[in-house]
Amino acid sequence: MKILRQIALLGACLVAPSAFAAGASPEFDAELLSIQQAWAKANYETPAGDARVHAFDALEKRAEKFTHDHPGRPEALIWEGIIESSYAGAKGGLGALSLCKEAKGNLEAALKLDPKALDGSAYTSLGTLYYKVPGFPVGFGDEDKAEKLLKKALEMNPDGIDPNFFYAEFLFERDRYQEALQRLDRAAHAAPRPGRESADKGRQGEIAALRAKVQEKLG
Repeated sequence: MKILRQIALLGACLVAPSAFAAGASPEFDAELLSIQQAWAKANYETPAGDARVHAFDALEKRAEKFTHDHPGRPEALIWEGIIESSYAGAKGGLGALSLCKEAKGNLEAALKLDPKALDGSAYTSLGTLYYKVPGFPVGFGDEDKAEKLLKKALEMNPDGIDPNFFYAEFLFERDRYQEALQRLDRAAHAAPRPGRESADKGRQGEIAALRAKVQEKLG
């Protein structure tokens, strides 16, 4: 079942050139960056299994408090959604669907507040959810919606590492290998994100692994 695949989303973070939120306080910016770095540690440096599940469980509670303490901040909602999605991927099984639904709600709320927040990261995260979650009647997955959202993310952040990588993954799973390779090339040459070195390193590893699969398919 699709939901068993790691939804490594989201994150890596879906923050493009800057980790900081427009108009936010230094304290908000510092906690946002700290949460992003904790996500990278849980997702890329923590062994899969119980250790990763526990790490995401603790981080999800922290992200929920962050959102509660900063109502109306789309950046907080985006990152709560990212963490819930990644937690679902680490947890797996049908029980993860409730986390995916919570993530969907938070990302949709962020889009209503400011679709441009964090360079349109909510579009990337939500689009990825739509293609990784099973469709009706089990879940809310929808490939057409997924592609529309991922393309919207690319409109807003055409050179970003995450929108290009996740669209490449979407294309690969639909046997559109040449298109996927083009997106992977763009993702591989994305500008480094200050403070997000661990996330960038992890994502570049995923880019290389997916590129190998694409090239194998292309012969």
